[in-house]
Amino acid sequence: MLYLVTSNLNKFNEAKLILEEYRLTLQRLPIEKLEIQADTIQDISEYATKVILEQNKKEILVEDAGLFIDALNGFPGPYSSYIYKTIRCEGILNLLKSETKRTASFKAVLSYGRPKNEVISFLGEIKGQIVYSVRGSGGFGFDPIFKPNGSNKTFAEMSISQKNQFSHRMQALKQFAEWYVQ
Repeated sequence: MLYLVTSNLNKFNEAKLILEEYRLTLQRLPIEKLEIQADTIQDISEYATKVILEQNKKEILVEDAGLFIDALNGFPGPYSSYIYKTIRCEGILNLLKSETKRTASFKAVLSYGRPKNEVISFLGEIKGQIVYSVRGSGGFGFDPIFKPNGSNKTFAEMSISQKNQFSHRMQALKQFAEWYVQ
């Protein structure tokens, strides 16, 4: 049994749908992960995985993701969760209000661990644009302001299955699943 460590039900539902394609059963371990301050989402994800493994002797997945905006030198990046909690989508749009270069990427690192084994990580990334206003009511986090390349919709304007065709999380989960089932 695999457990995704997350208190975010939306993130869990996205991951569950993706892993079901590989006949992998996913349960949610609804605990808050320890988010250290680090310069990379991989460091954050791997550290949290190691800490959680010490307390929960299960096969676990821990994901950390970030929005990296080119005009802001990759900000908010590994600080995305905190930035979303404090200034939300509107704050990011305000920071970019006079900016014409609106390229960005969403990155996700999925770390897998099980007792007495090393942590292994998988990276997913999707490039896109920051739109000029909040669009859509689905998704979560910065989904209403991020439009992936190849789509005319933001993640928040997509269904879960549509988002899973593009997303950074889908890429990381598929890499993991293909590695895991081999």
